[in-house]
Amino acid sequence: MTALSENHRRRHATRFHSTLVMSALLLVPAMGQVAVSNVRAAQRPGTNLVDIDYDVTGTTKPVVVSMQVSDDDGTTFSVPATSLSGAVGGGITPGPNLRITWDAGTDWAGHFSTQGRFKITADDAEFVLIPAGNFLMGQTGIAEPVHTVLVSAFYMAKFEVTKELWDEVRTWGATNGYTDLAPGNGSYASKGANHPVHSITWYDMVKWCNARSQKEGLTPCYYTDAAQTVASIYKLGTPVIDNTMVKWTASGYRLPTEAEWEKAARGGLSGKLFSWGDTISHSQANYHNSSLYSFDVSPTRGYHPTWSNNDDGNHPYTSPVGSFAPDGFGLYDMAGNVGEWCWDWSGSYPSMSQMDPRGEASGSGRVLRGGSWDNYADYCRVANRYNYAPSDYFGNFGFRIARNSVP
Repeated sequence: MTALSENHRRRHATRFHSTLVMSALLLVPAMGQVAVSNVRAAQRPGTNLVDIDYDVTGTTKPVVVSMQVSDDDGTTFSVPATSLSGAVGGGITPGPNLRITWDAGTDWAGHFSTQGRFKITADDAEFVLIPAGNFLMGQTGIAEPVHTVLVSAFYMAKFEVTKELWDEVRTWGATNGYTDLAPGNGSYASKGANHPVHSITWYDMVKWCNARSQKEGLTPCYYTDAAQTVASIYKLGTPVIDNTMVKWTASGYRLPTEAEWEKAARGGLSGKLFSWGDTISHSQANYHNSSLYSFDVSPTRGYHPTWSNNDDGNHPYTSPVGSFAPDGFGLYDMAGNVGEWCWDWSGSYPSMSQMDPRGEASGSGRVLRGGSWDNYADYCRVANRYNYAPSDYFGNFGFRIARNSVP
């Protein structure tokens, strides 16, 4: 990150008497022309809730907004800040007077600083480039033997598909031949349009990819026969489709292959359990903490404390996409939140090196990756793989999309 000029800073004199003294606010313009400005903050009297208001200009596209907190005048941004609500995460509509509310009493109880700063970032890019190259897929000593895989360059969506985006494409599809797409979500694990869609089958996701491709004038990737004609574009039902029925060079949207997913999830690191290192905690992902794994170091047992109870007070649920720091490629929620379907039929890894593998020719289960709000830390490892029948759907299964050509 480049150094900020002084005009990117705004002074604020409000004294946060029980938690934090914010002597300055740090504003970071995002990629392209998107800019964050007019940041102001105030602690609600008698509480540990801090309201941070800001404006986003330079785009009409939904943006992802993230916030970090420093207690050493911006040298580091390591103050825990996961108890956030309001205009934060993905799918935020740009405009004036957006507000994030931070529950500092939950995240940072008993602490105090006179050198506090906020860092707010907004970004409107939907995809990031995953560069071509070899990587080591799998994990030594586990049932995922390490082998070298060459993956061609591709684009991966920064976020899991949200309920809002799902609904937008599904509505279009209903009048354009895609009449049996599931509504998604259900009576539990659901919370808001900027949370990931879930409770949809693998078949629904593949059809949705085609629907979005056609909606935007792109060439669909999935067909019901190897001829891949316009008449055989996959729109309805649950036919068995295999690698020969995929137009791998198409410009449209598709599920990532298992190898693409793992390369992206590693974030450019090699040999680590997670994209950031070898331990995991609730400050890094929405998952179910357990004492079973030594690499799970969260001090909070059970479900993530911020998203542990839905409206009925009983069920944990998803977090807004983009609620945690991205990996080295700029991808969010590659660990936890919802398990992500991949293209591949599940099968054993080969011992030899591979180039752009696309899984088995057939099978009974399609691969899921990344773990979820309902899974223990082991499922969140970048190398962990599990599978379900493509007709299965649960409140912790979702997906993100990939593309070949420049978005």
